[in-house]
Amino acid sequence: MEDPAAAATALEKAEVDACSIYVGNVDYGCLPEEVQEHFQDCGTVNRVTILTDFYGNPKGYAYVEFHEAEAVQNALQLNDTELHGRPLKVCPKRTNVPGMSYHRGRRPFQPYYPPYPAFGRSPRFYPYY
Repeated sequence: MEDPAAAATALEKAEVDACSIYVGNVDYGCLPEEVQEHFQDCGTVNRVTILTDFYGNPKGYAYVEFHEAEAVQNALQLNDTELHGRPLKVCPKRTNVPGMSYHRGRRPFQPYYPPYPAFGRSPRFYPYY
């Protein structure tokens, strides 16, 4: 049985993804307000998210959520336009499907041993006891 609250949440996520775009090659010094200003002619911008790494440094891409789905088609016309001297890559946001990838083709939580022994020794070689 599927939880009705989870189904409603998945439906809401799909609706938000239909109104969102992915923006690649964003300058690392670019602010969310500047990205919003770049896309404001396409339609009403609800939210701009610039993703960052563990240390708070920008990763170089962003997601822009619009109020209406028609604005996505207008925003796709801004592909290869420049912001801070860098051509932006604009694509529709894809919906994430959980469980579609396995790291290196392994089962989850399986330890990884390299296919070769390190320096010709067995992986259980411990010189210091």
